[in-house]
Amino acid sequence: MLTSTDFSGLLNQRFFENFLPIPATSRLNLGETTPAFELPDITNGGKVKLSDYRGKQPVILAFTRIFTEKQYCPFCFPHIKALNENYERFTSLGVEVLMITSTDQPQSKTVVKDLGLKIPLLSDPSCRTFRAYCTGQALGAPLPAQFVLDKQGILRYKHLFSFLDHNAEVEKLLETLSGL
Repeated sequence: MLTSTDFSGLLNQRFFENFLPIPATSRLNLGETTPAFELPDITNGGKVKLSDYRGKQPVILAFTRIFTEKQYCPFCFPHIKALNENYERFTSLGVEVLMITSTDQPQSKTVVKDLGLKIPLLSDPSCRTFRAYCTGQALGAPLPAQFVLDKQGILRYKHLFSFLDHNAEVEKLLETLSGL
């Protein structure tokens, strides 16, 4: 069981770089192409380039907030589990779900193992991808957000974190995909 008292590894460079609050203000507009990226896939090995999906299949980018391999955002932990439990529902529709975390590769490997992740977990400890998508940050980690891209890589839906509406529910993401 994950504990909420193990703070080892929390106070690192990433924590201090993301400490001050910056609200989620994604300037990405619906109907536009989103920023490209290439990140290591901790779940399956290798690298994932967003451009590899363009022209082939829709993609959900699920930016998630994990502080360390043992410290999860209380709003994101259930969302991570829900996405993982429903991963086959997305893939059966021809959709890839890419979960992006700011934990480093060793921490991310622990997350994949502990949670039994099937979803590709992409590691971005530099937080460049979070910043490119303007997800915001607070208290040591970037904020969560979800983006749905169609087959051509065009942004069709975005959900930015707020204290009133933390993450896009699985059913909302599936509903959005039905219109693509």
